[in-house]
Amino acid sequence: MKQAWLKLVLLPALCGAQSWQPQQSGSTASLRGISAVSAKVVWASGAKGTFLKTSDGGATWRAATMPGTADLDFRDIEAMDERTVYLLSAGPGQLSRVYKTIDAGERWSLLYTNPDPLGFWDCMSFWDASHGILVGDPVDGRFTILATSDGSSWRKLKGPPSAKGEGAFGASGTCLVTRGTREVWFATGGAGGARVFHSTDGGETWSVAKTPLRSDAATAGVFSLAFSDARHGVAVGGDYKQIEASSGNIATTEDGGKTWIVPAGSAPGGYRSAAVYVADRKVWIATGERGSDVSADGKTWKTFDGAGYNALSAAGETVWAVGPNGAIARLKWE
Repeated sequence: MKQAWLKLVLLPALCGAQSWQPQQSGSTASLRGISAVSAKVVWASGAKGTFLKTSDGGATWRAATMPGTADLDFRDIEAMDERTVYLLSAGPGQLSRVYKTIDAGERWSLLYTNPDPLGFWDCMSFWDASHGILVGDPVDGRFTILATSDGSSWRKLKGPPSAKGEGAFGASGTCLVTRGTREVWFATGGAGGARVFHSTDGGETWSVAKTPLRSDAATAGVFSLAFSDARHGVAVGGDYKQIEASSGNIATTEDGGKTWIVPAGSAPGGYRSAAVYVADRKVWIATGERGSDVSADGKTWKTFDGAGYNALSAAGETVWAVGPNGAIARLKWE
């Protein structure tokens, strides 16, 4: 009891103080993709074929739209460096696509278009500049899994079977995460979801574990995964139609995703669409439509800002968030 009380008292001191510092993005698009290469170089993406870049730590942003993609929603962006970037558009059928630039966005190559009219792609992640993987909603009872080993061509793997009503959420580009050279996890939602799938062989085979997050509606489940190492991770989400509800929106694992539990501490302040571990500060950050939270251990959370964002990315101790109406913010450590 005394240890629990001390933990609550010390949490603010351990985490310090934080606040979001809004940036002038030059865009009004809804943004759901963010990828920080370094403290200076950051890429972002969103609706209506929008992508953005800063090379000076947010002092100035270049906002642009890819020609011919006004009907595409770029919900995930993965930057390898200042010049090499992948974009994932999410949407039904051929509105799901992967693009790549190797010249800082001057030209984009269309790498792959979803051939299945029933398909819908959600998230992607990369182990390195050439090796990556993406996940899409189930087609014919199995999740769509695509992988690349050369950064250009993509091959379809045999995805794991889905439960009835289960799918993934393309809300922040973080429903799928990679570690090392072959390890990958992805999270699900829906009435049959709130599960986490795990592969140690690049997506060839999968195991699955149920989480205690909400799975009582098509709009509920796990929206984001983040890991501090191969064993310790958090899953955040909830129900995006009930954004104030603070139960059923967090779970933690200490065995690499084999089991997930509700942490004993305080939960994030409501529905959360993204989480990130900031290694240089040894803290977790979560965000959602109505607020952002910080945690020193992934178990006890404190809301530090009421501003709402969709997605997060960190490079070193520099953390970025993006949201509606072109919102971009940098986290200030106080």
